[in-house]
Amino acid sequence: MNFSGRAAPIPGDRPPPRARAFHAQAFKELRLEGVRRDFGNVSALRDLTLTIEQGQFVALLGPSGCGKSTALNCIAGLLPVTGGSIRLDDKRIDTLRTEERGFGMVFQNYALFPHMTVRKNIGFGLKMRGVASAEIARRVDDALRLVHLGEHGHKLPGQLSGGQQQRVAIARAIVIEPPLVLMDEPLSNLDAKLRLEMRQEIRRIHAELGSTTIYVTHDQEEALSLADRIVVLREGMIRQVGTPAELYADPAHLDVADFMGYRNRIEGRLVRSGGGMAAVDIGGAVVEGRTRGELGGGRAVAAMRPDDLVPAREGVDAIVATVESIEYRGREFHGLARTPQGAELHFSSPARLEAGAPVRLAADPRNVLIFEAEAR
Repeated sequence: MNFSGRAAPIPGDRPPPRARAFHAQAFKELRLEGVRRDFGNVSALRDLTLTIEQGQFVALLGPSGCGKSTALNCIAGLLPVTGGSIRLDDKRIDTLRTEERGFGMVFQNYALFPHMTVRKNIGFGLKMRGVASAEIARRVDDALRLVHLGEHGHKLPGQLSGGQQQRVAIARAIVIEPPLVLMDEPLSNLDAKLRLEMRQEIRRIHAELGSTTIYVTHDQEEALSLADRIVVLREGMIRQVGTPAELYADPAHLDVADFMGYRNRIEGRLVRSGGGMAAVDIGGAVVEGRTRGELGGGRAVAAMRPDDLVPAREGVDAIVATVESIEYRGREFHGLARTPQGAELHFSSPARLEAGAPVRLAADPRNVLIFEAEAR
């Protein structure tokens, strides 16, 4: 399968990059062509084919063990490929050593030298490349300003917060002016508030640099907020590539829908299909939705997000269930209910419902996706 990361720019989608102190090395595209990575008899990556254009922010998204970090490490040169090739424009790079590729890397655990000041940590890569001291000082100053750490250059990493340490790691990655910045779940060790703040910072830095970024994450909200293009992986293979809007609204497969927040996946009897719509009988209730893929069998799966499944008005065909638990989340309540057939339903409600109470749940057909049951 050949998936492309190409996408036409969307007017007003992202702010244009401002004048910047750094200039990422120019290239047109990074191409992974049939990349395979085996660990003994286990294939961590299988026929991975992907094109990433200069300036894009691409997120590799998927559950643990799907191959996203393996793909990033193969691009970085930390792991050799078992088959296929990786090219930067016309130059094959999978045969080069890590340091010869010249990519910037931001790790989950920061990987800062604890005995070095912030300035020395940021300038370390430049020093190893033999850059003159005056040039190192200038570029470190620029990097500190870019990550908003100008007053902290003299400090040791242990004197900084987690978010500040991650900014140092980003500054160290970009100060070498790499053609590509690789980030491997860089926010997973931060608390929720810091993750949100750092997401905004990473996007700002990417825009100001005009750089190309490949970002590994298992958090679909993180991928949606940061990326221009999202690559969903499963068992070492690409399942879907698209813009955040495309993947959020139109996941092509049931496993992609699951990862994009469609927690409710209820199997039933296919009643009818045609014209891009289908209906499924679930415990006597007919649930309508948009068709995804071919529906050849007599069984189908209706997929819905919890926010879209709500208590139904009288007269509306609805799924009958019993509330098992309910929790308050500020503006609304989120609950778990179970049908007589044993299916779990995650739903939202504007009012509190008591555990053990009956509930009738329905969703707007525009927000329901119907997949063939065998797609699981």
